[in-house]
Amino acid sequence: MPMPPHNRRASRAAVAALGAAGLITLAAAPAAFADETAPELVVGGIEPIDGVQPGSTFELPVTVANKGTEAAEKVWVTYAVTRGLDFAEVPSNCRTQQVRSYDEMPERWTVACGFDQAVEPGVVYTPERPLRVKALDRAFNDELLLRVDENDPGPDENGFPPVAGTAPAVKLVEAPAGGEGSARVVILPVTSVNTADYQVTGAALRGRVGETVPMKVEFTNAGPAWFMAKVGEPTARVVITPPAGTSVVKTPGFCKAKGDAYECGMSQRALNEGGRETYNFELKIDKRVAHAKGAVALSTEARPFDPDKSNDKADITLDVTGGGSTGSPGGSTSGSGGSTGGSGGSSGGASSTGGDGTTANGGHLAETGSSALPITGVAAAAAVVTGAGMLVIVRRRRAQSLN
Repeated sequence: MPMPPHNRRASRAAVAALGAAGLITLAAAPAAFADETAPELVVGGIEPIDGVQPGSTFELPVTVANKGTEAAEKVWVTYAVTRGLDFAEVPSNCRTQQVRSYDEMPERWTVACGFDQAVEPGVVYTPERPLRVKALDRAFNDELLLRVDENDPGPDENGFPPVAGTAPAVKLVEAPAGGEGSARVVILPVTSVNTADYQVTGAALRGRVGETVPMKVEFTNAGPAWFMAKVGEPTARVVITPPAGTSVVKTPGFCKAKGDAYECGMSQRALNEGGRETYNFELKIDKRVAHAKGAVALSTEARPFDPDKSNDKADITLDVTGGGSTGSPGGSTSGSGGSTGGSGGSSGGASSTGGDGTTANGGHLAETGSSALPITGVAAAAAVVTGAGMLVIVRRRRAQSLN
């Protein structure tokens, strides 16, 4: 079917996120602007989903209702899931699109289904065959978005080209009363039983007194689960303590000094299964200190999904070659002098870096070690429901629907 052009940035009207309360809904429009004679479509019929096993499938028993006074001649129901989930099969009156991560939204799959039939006021409908979702091996703390529209919502311009479904088409059938929802957009969590192994890797340094040497340490999520960072909530942090007798002259992005150590955040991509964050420092060897040793370690907050604690800490060793003074073991001389900018020796402030230490494109904004993340450009101008996860873009009705 022809796809109308869609500009996601120009048409973004409101933004919502999932918070700790579980289920979030967005009303179709403020009451002061509601058209009392127009259809008022709502979606519902489903609750938060918990205890899913990776590799299993489950149904989405969605309902559509019209709380207005005028029939809707056609409806579109959109389903969106984050990257730990996928759709098992898609009817031919639906289309699937993979959407890349952008702004504060993670990568996701969407299915938009068009039902060319009237939805009468006061009647509850449901697809005659529920859409099925599969939990992938990486599934953990995912999200499901449901949305109903009178008009074709159009594909997301940040996604790959949509693909039509191949399973038999479905239609809406009447459902028992009492299962209708209360909003046009609903987001709810889908939690799977899974684990993720967070690991750190140390470094072996070598050089003469007076030399500046590179220090590269790493964080890795060895999976199998990915971890979806919640907006405004800290994820794992890495604490890096350089060896005694050295001073830090350059730090990577989103690291800040805390005493003799540095606390570093990470980009969203590092939390994907197999994801990695590399921290590239430069250290000056000020003096020889006997048995000097530093460390890289995960922060100490509880991570019940990560049962293997044996790789949560690693050594940073230093072999000072040639002559030079010898001091007693102690903390490193890690000041902010010589750093590339930002407070506490940070070189990038809120810049996001990928696995190679360069600026990352897309994904969630990088953490800076604080409990809040900045919200960029257009998202800051939109209404934000405090919470986290997948952001909801509520498009304006098309111009012809307003006439």
